[in-house]
Amino acid sequence: MYIESIELKDFRNYDYLSIDLDEKVNLLYGDNAQGKTNILEAVCLASTARSHRGAKDDELIRLDDLRDVVSDRDAHIKLIVKKEFSRDRIDIHLKKNRSKGIALNGIPVKRAADIFGILQIVFFCPEDLDIIRRGPGVRRHFLDMDISRINSLYLNHLLGYNKVLESRNKLLKKISFQKKEGDIKTLDILDDQLVSLGDQVISERRKYLRKLNILISGIHKDLSGKGEQAELVYEPRTKEEDFPKELSRQRQNDLRSGQTNTGPHRDDFIFLVNGADVKKFGSQGQKRTAALSLKLAQIDIAKKMTGELPVLLLDDVLSELDFKRQSFLLERIGNMQTIITCTGRDSLIKQEFNVDKIFKVSKGKVFEEY
Repeated sequence: MYIESIELKDFRNYDYLSIDLDEKVNLLYGDNAQGKTNILEAVCLASTARSHRGAKDDELIRLDDLRDVVSDRDAHIKLIVKKEFSRDRIDIHLKKNRSKGIALNGIPVKRAADIFGILQIVFFCPEDLDIIRRGPGVRRHFLDMDISRINSLYLNHLLGYNKVLESRNKLLKKISFQKKEGDIKTLDILDDQLVSLGDQVISERRKYLRKLNILISGIHKDLSGKGEQAELVYEPRTKEEDFPKELSRQRQNDLRSGQTNTGPHRDDFIFLVNGADVKKFGSQGQKRTAALSLKLAQIDIAKKMTGELPVLLLDDVLSELDFKRQSFLLERIGNMQTIITCTGRDSLIKQEFNVDKIFKVSKGKVFEEY
């Protein structure tokens, strides 16, 4: 799997951009704040229908002195994705004050989830190096996005769970102000739906982490160079079989707080190195090694479960890694398409790392260098 071409119109700081990528290694270099990451963000949108930065659609549409006063602004992203037996076109139409439009091969799709899996990516940015030491929400997001890309059934269960959770939380707040018998009955119905969908989410997370564990063990041992034993341990807020009982036990607390206090939306996982929680007891180097092991395992598991190598996006990550970790990462890229951003290309040249296409990015313009 690889991206043949990217076309942007009025996206971020690009008025218009059209580039053809190599199916191997592509380098985007230039000073900071020139638009390198914006290209990767467009790729992420074409893969997951959302920005890796969490930006709203309005924030992605290009502004200038003329267009600033125009209310009906929009932006377009077009990617051509080539696989072994297919070639797909993904179009994203971003609109001000309206939901984004999405089309696959010229045919509009109703849900953003319908394009999941068309373009498999593994996105690696400097913030990912903090995934171990940050809060549970970051790790849940990593887990949910990773599973959703390769398991559409999980995505449906997760979206359904989040929708019921939102309805339940609204009802809890309503009941706290005025109690009605009908509301309590509705709460019972929502509890049954939450348990049914939540059980599926917990079960799939547990299965995925087991598969991830097998891969991480070998990767981390090689990367650490010290034979360290690494293991991921799932920490669900409640087990599947205990969810109904725990939800019932927490109801009065939920009514007082106006939110649901148990369920997979509160889950976490920990990374153990030689049996110790690396978040609490690991050095900064060990935490970075753990995070890098996670991202590299993403690549392997995507290949195993889809039969296709994903596209690897490295957003200024190499500058955050020491030479040893840089070399290990670059060696594992192999035959997969990779898009690397950096401020200069000297470090890659010094490592004699092969780059198939080089693009210089400057003030929203991209120039291919030969």
